[in-house]
Amino acid sequence: QVQLVYSGGGSVQPGGSLRLSCAVSGGFFSSQAMAWHRQAPGNQRELVAVIHSGGSTNYVDSVKGRFVISRDNARNTVYLQMNNLKPEDTAVYYCNRLNGDWDWGQGTQVTVSS
Repeated sequence: QVQLVYSGGGSVQPGGSLRLSCAVSGGFFSSQAMAWHRQAPGNQRELVAVIHSGGSTNYVDSVKGRFVISRDNARNTVYLQMNNLKPEDTAVYYCNRLNGDWDWGQGTQVTVSS
């Protein structure tokens, strides 16, 4: 059974930065396209960034130029570096493989507020 362990969330002021980590146990990590999603209160879960097994990346327009997704296959971990954070980035952030069929776990809360 695949487990996702999150770290790195927190509260920051607008313009601040956070780095999220998601460690994956099991799941043949290195061969998977991985993704970060987020869900704000009252909203549906939104795909934010994708990193394919070869390292190519894709981002939703709202985070382009501010967020960077990366992976460390030796550590079975995917990261999301978030810079110039805005209040509208406030959400619970989740990782999963691209098709989203692993258990999502609890995610990690990101709050951007002055």
